[in-house]
Amino acid sequence: MAVDTITQANAGFYRAFEALDLHAMDEVWAHGEHVKCVHPGWPLLTGWDAVHASWETIFANTQEMRFTLTDVRVMETHELAWVTCTENILSETDGRVGVTSILATNVFERDGDAWRMVHHHASHVLGRAASE
Repeated sequence: MAVDTITQANAGFYRAFEALDLHAMDEVWAHGEHVKCVHPGWPLLTGWDAVHASWETIFANTQEMRFTLTDVRVMETHELAWVTCTENILSETDGRVGVTSILATNVFERDGDAWRMVHHHASHVLGRAASE
C-alpha cells in the first residue's frame, strides 16, 4: 500500500533528523535542482546543493533533537505524495534545551518503488487555527 511506503519515507526523514545523520538524510532526499526546503526562519532553499548544505549547518550546530509527530495526514497521487503534521520538538543547542511546535509539509516524489523527499516546509506555530 502506497500510504504505508510514504509513511515509512516520512519516518525515515525524522529518524535521520533525530540521529543528525547527514548520510541518512541524503538517502531520504531526491538530489535534483527541483528540490526545495524552508526551515523555520530561513529563506527558500532551491536545489540539492543548497538543501544539503542546510542540513550540514543544522547538524553541526545541534546536539540533540527529538520529534513527536501529531496531526499526521498523508495524501498521494500516482507520482507525488505529501505529508502534513505538527512536529513537537525537544532540542538542545549550545547547552540550551527547548520545546517548540512546528507545522510541516513534506512532499515526496515516486522514484521506482521508493519515495524521495522533494520539498520540506516548516513554520513555527503562532496560534490555533480558526477551525480548531
